[in-house]
Amino acid sequence: MFIQTEETEDTSELRFIPGVPVLKSGTVSFERGDDMGRSPLVERLFETGELRRADLRTDSITLSKHDGKDWTLLKPAILGVIMDHFMSERPILLDEASDSGSSPSAATDGDGEVVGQIEELLETRIRPVARDQGGDIVFHGFEEGRVILEFHGGAHALQGGIQTMLRHYIPEVEEVVNHLDTIPKPGLDTDEGRAIKRLLDEEINPQIAVHGGRISLVDVADDTAYVKLEGGCQGCGMASLTLKQGVEGAIMQAAPSITQVLDTTDHADGANPYYQPGKDGMSPI
Repeated sequence: MFIQTEETEDTSELRFIPGVPVLKSGTVSFERGDDMGRSPLVERLFETGELRRADLRTDSITLSKHDGKDWTLLKPAILGVIMDHFMSERPILLDEASDSGSSPSAATDGDGEVVGQIEELLETRIRPVARDQGGDIVFHGFEEGRVILEFHGGAHALQGGIQTMLRHYIPEVEEVVNHLDTIPKPGLDTDEGRAIKRLLDEEINPQIAVHGGRISLVDVADDTAYVKLEGGCQGCGMASLTLKQGVEGAIMQAAPSITQVLDTTDHADGANPYYQPGKDGMSPI
């Protein structure tokens, strides 16, 4: 997925064009302090703390920032939120989703009783554990024996245990998969995508694994590689430096057509960063 940006006459505004429909029609605007729960996307965008307004249109998202903030610093986190939202196929507006008669359970076309059992176990047994570890889990569906989940923060480490529990209580469940693995990403099947993935798997991730971290390739579009930092790298105060001084250069060397590497990580969601701010600067945990 390639998200374009356009400047407007107002320097405090920036337009994001995801290349897919945003709204069915019209314009919907949100100011900080409004009921942002109506839009899961806007709610996550405002969690950055740097935005004051969001205007949703049929094909674009125009955001307004507070004075004194730099778009160059804000863009990576915003691009990550937008990309993650559209990949998850969640609705932009909850009332549009209800008008269409769709729901996460209905969209799966799975057995209603099985879906109900899965949702009950997730809510009563699994999500409380995920939240204790600084994460969360979102249910995306049940298809042909597969439970499709979205993992946030420390919940990534629970995937194996969740699969074991669900298979124990619900015989129809065969495996638990990350919803990101079910979304087609044509950029990963290009020469650049394969070269970057090989670099990450064989050289970079074995080095940062000692810190409990991992870097995943999300997608490749045109001259841009989108990556996501996980584990000890998520929320780490040294993440930006690691990308700029090491990973970015290695990726560009492995795939010369790549001219920029964008971090799509929601670092505010990190539960166990390897470095965090301390009294004397950056301190290892």
